[in-house]
Amino acid sequence: MLVRRSLAVTASTAALLGATAVGVRTLLSRQAAVARRRIGKPLGEDALDADRVWRRKKHTGVPVDLLMLGDSIAAGLGAGHRRDTLGARLAKGIARDARRPVRLRTAAVVGSETSALAAQLGTLPEDYRADIAVIVVGGNDVTHRIPVSRSAQQLEDAVRALVRQGTPVVVGACPDLGTLRAIPQPLRALAARASRQLAAAQTVAARRAGARVVALARAVGPVFAERPHEMFSVDRFHPSALGYRRTADALLPAVLAALAAAAPSAAAPSGPGSAPPRREHAISTSAHARVERNA
Repeated sequence: MLVRRSLAVTASTAALLGATAVGVRTLLSRQAAVARRRIGKPLGEDALDADRVWRRKKHTGVPVDLLMLGDSIAAGLGAGHRRDTLGARLAKGIARDARRPVRLRTAAVVGSETSALAAQLGTLPEDYRADIAVIVVGGNDVTHRIPVSRSAQQLEDAVRALVRQGTPVVVGACPDLGTLRAIPQPLRALAARASRQLAAAQTVAARRAGARVVALARAVGPVFAERPHEMFSVDRFHPSALGYRRTADALLPAVLAALAAAAPSAAAPSGPGSAPPRREHAISTSAHARVERNA
């Protein structure tokens, strides 16, 4: 009798848990649909073309080559003018510090997951070598529920490919999706947790491959959460011009530090067996100090 009663309780508990799981999945699916309707695609699927040489009148010499890889944030979707895209903001910041022109090339594609990085690198001319590469990716991996370990490995592979050819890399770890008010609760809380998990894995993988990493969730997440109407564009998902400015400000110290570290040393050996020198960028050494704030 006791065995029968125990089996009955177990069966009832299993049925209740199963029904609860189905209910939660249904709720989350409905909330995801609500979020998609709220966000929509008012910005379209193409970011503004900001690829050009960014300079001030007094800036002369060989341009610094800046490469942008990743998703819609790296591409600049949501900026109202090309000067406000993330790539352009970074290019202007580098030019201001180095007093050199900066040639921007954007290989990032709106909607990309981390798996697209290899293809983005594949679109570059065979003889192209960037002086600095910036990768921002991960949001679509979270929304499409890509396994964290797979995304992290794909990021590591892309960073290794760049580092192997002598290009320093800065990775902006996955932003905090918990700042997206268009996503209802509890789905937003789950997205926040998933984005933090991915960002942590990205940080380990990117550093292991030789990149510098900026924790965007910590560097700009609070201001996006506190001032969403200013930081987000009309779709309430992608950054506005001000949002991109804040994001670029967070990334720039690491970018300048990476360029400074890659610049040839005056004491570097020369002659037949030595490595070919990289172009001099005259990056301010103060970048090394500033980068610690967002590392």
